[in-house]
Amino acid sequence: MTAYQNHLIDGTWTAAQSAESTTLHDSASAAEMGHVAHGTSEEIHLAVRAAKNAFASWSTLPVSTRADYLRGIANQLEEQVDQLAQGVAAEVGMPLKLSQRIQVQAPILAWRATADLAGECLADTPLGHSIINHAPVGVVGAITPWNYPLHQITAKVAAALVAGCTLVLKPSELAPCTARALGEAALAAGLPKGVLNIVMGDAKTGQALVDHPDVALLSFTGSTAVGRRIAASAGQALKRVSLELGGKSACIATADAPAESVVRQVVGSCFLNSGQSCNSLTRLLVPIELYATYRALLADAVTRLTLGDPRDPATRMGPLVSAAHRDRVHAMIALGESQGLDLIAGGSQAQVPANGFFIAPTIFGRVPPQSTLAQQEVFGPVLSVITYENEQQAIEIANGTAYGLAAAVWAGQIDHAVKLARQLRAGQVDVNGAPYNPAAPFGGFGDSGLGREGGKYGIEEFIEIRAIQMPVSSAREKS
Repeated sequence: MTAYQNHLIDGTWTAAQSAESTTLHDSASAAEMGHVAHGTSEEIHLAVRAAKNAFASWSTLPVSTRADYLRGIANQLEEQVDQLAQGVAAEVGMPLKLSQRIQVQAPILAWRATADLAGECLADTPLGHSIINHAPVGVVGAITPWNYPLHQITAKVAAALVAGCTLVLKPSELAPCTARALGEAALAAGLPKGVLNIVMGDAKTGQALVDHPDVALLSFTGSTAVGRRIAASAGQALKRVSLELGGKSACIATADAPAESVVRQVVGSCFLNSGQSCNSLTRLLVPIELYATYRALLADAVTRLTLGDPRDPATRMGPLVSAAHRDRVHAMIALGESQGLDLIAGGSQAQVPANGFFIAPTIFGRVPPQSTLAQQEVFGPVLSVITYENEQQAIEIANGTAYGLAAAVWAGQIDHAVKLARQLRAGQVDVNGAPYNPAAPFGGFGDSGLGREGGKYGIEEFIEIRAIQMPVSSAREKS
């Protein structure tokens, strides 16, 4: 049993003021495994004050010095890879090998990559007789989700720190182990007090951070509904926001696409992390005349997704994060069944482990493009197969939701696939199974959010552009 009853405020772990807490449950067994304190508005205020007091000294450090702190934090986290992978597997449900590689090792690499990018990204640049200077925005409020806890924390915190900002982080109460480990790593790396503050808590804690007048920028990853409320609140105060929200990503397979390769990518994407990924490919668009081919391939592929405890080496797909989330996904599956859709695999009655928060990998076929399953984010292991009659219709279907986070195109010729990709309203588009690029900007169009994370684009989210106009004679001398 683990108690997360302390907050990192001004360089010290301090006991929580409130007795209110969230109970943590092991995703595979449903056994109680800990409690997470709910930070109060007073604790948020203390954390923001500490960040504000630390800003002047932190923001004026050389970029290279701030980058070295990031490397120090990465080194500290690296000593805890196995422990953190175990924690995320228990909290979120991702199989252990994948948790180690995706949930822990990849974020550690991102800390180092962000440090390496900082010098070039934040360097002054000349423009005529002006110097274009990059100034940190100020105190950042970061609110992160449970599905990729360390990854999402890293995307915000590493970029903001190296840009010269100070932070208050409110991590998800459903996946706290990596946030506490980050706090310990920051202290061990000698990060100055007040630069990074971590307040555990629930939605009320997050709202207190959103409402605080001394927070200059809010960086949030989560649902579109909550993102809208944060944006509305920030707009009243003219605060900047960075929002990474939901998705309903489509994969278009053309008539000459290699069907086996398409199915391999889509199944791997849709059911990774039990479908608990905002950029999962959850809609597969196939030519109507090839529906039977894809149906058979999909039904076969799902048979290899062994459900089980994420710590079991035989497991290929684990449970969902909580009972409440499992029930929400189950309700969406039941809705699809009630509408008479072609159930290719899984479903509400499929056999799953008796304990834990499991949902069988589920695929519906011939899903109407305007149906709930094709329009709303399920955030679980559910794939919708949609047929189209021509490529123009496929583009319209792919672009026909409120979201625009990710997409994919498969075609017999790369040039053909790229032509289609350029027509998709999505922040990232994979062509013919291209691998993920962590240096590329991550973010979406429409209801998928505002701003970008990753690489130099993520750092740029946390800076203000300042033009310093030089006397013409001085500018000439410098040139």
